[in-house]
Amino acid sequence: MKIAIVKLSAMGDIVHAMVALQFMKAHNPTLQIDWIVEARFAELLNHQPDIHKVLTVDLKSLKATKTGLLKEIRRIRQYATHDYDLVIDAQGLLKSSITARLLGKNVSGFDAKSARERTAAWFYHVKIACPYEANTIDRNATVLAQPLGIHISREQILAKKPFLFFKNEAECIYLYLHKHAKNIVFIIGSTWESRNYPAEKFIKIAEALQQNCLIVWGTEQERKKAEWMSDQSEWLQILPKMDLNSLKALIAHADLVIGNDTGPTHIAWGLNRPSITIFGPTPVSRVYQTDINKTIKSASVVNPHKLNRHDFSIRDIDEQDIIGLAQALLATQSENTAGEVAGQLAQQPPLITEIDNQELDKIAKFLPDISDDDCF
Repeated sequence: MKIAIVKLSAMGDIVHAMVALQFMKAHNPTLQIDWIVEARFAELLNHQPDIHKVLTVDLKSLKATKTGLLKEIRRIRQYATHDYDLVIDAQGLLKSSITARLLGKNVSGFDAKSARERTAAWFYHVKIACPYEANTIDRNATVLAQPLGIHISREQILAKKPFLFFKNEAECIYLYLHKHAKNIVFIIGSTWESRNYPAEKFIKIAEALQQNCLIVWGTEQERKKAEWMSDQSEWLQILPKMDLNSLKALIAHADLVIGNDTGPTHIAWGLNRPSITIFGPTPVSRVYQTDINKTIKSASVVNPHKLNRHDFSIRDIDEQDIIGLAQALLATQSENTAGEVAGQLAQQPPLITEIDNQELDKIAKFLPDISDDDCF
């Protein structure tokens, strides 16, 4: 049976949907699953053994110019020649439902009461009911599994295997990891400023934990913030900009990820790595809490149907609450946890603390030939 999943964006939403793949394939190992995604997120899906093909579109660019519309339609119709038996729209938007309908005749998705955009349901033949305010991971599991007659339980998801994979990542990330200190990744950015925990409080967390704290950034504004933060504390290092493949590798090696409600923080959950996700104007129901994946939410009340971008209550969260959670998570890790790497496809290069003097001499000779782009 050939299936196409339409989940175009965003990073965290894609991660939360991908968890269903392992259960779909376990139920029917003969399933051939293709995934249609915005090109900028394709690397998130690459190297996933349960996905046959990752097929990209560039619908995001159509907001700036309509000249590429026919090109994208032709691209999607070319994908439709794969003759899918079932197309599942896991997004619930008008653009994703139209994409799904162009891919095949047998299309399923959320019903009008469950979809983010009610008009999306016009294009589905099979309509799945799942309240929009329900847990985001449960919603994704339901819309992907139910058309196949599969039920994915909460217990199964809690016992999931890591499902994000990487290969040939930038080796320079390993220069930032320490063997004899905890490696803590800070995710300081997000799509809204009101979802960002204050930089000053991230610094206080680093000062309290006194471990190897690494700052991930994506935009130029985030880079400047990260540079300022690293100047304020000896416990903070700014990382080079990296692609999604290398980001997965970095987080797979992390002892703890602390970050805003945004894609890179959710990658930790997908890799079964310890994490603390900080919520302000978004609902905490977006994630699962586990023994190693914790959340902390501001006092504001959130309406999942109408998020308030002007809710800056995340700034009021006491950093001491996050520090306490972090210390508890770090303390409960076993001695061998720091060396585990979930989801890796090949043997990784050694950490910098394992390189002998002769190897360091070789690296020193090689460094002048490395450009910044090698790490980006």
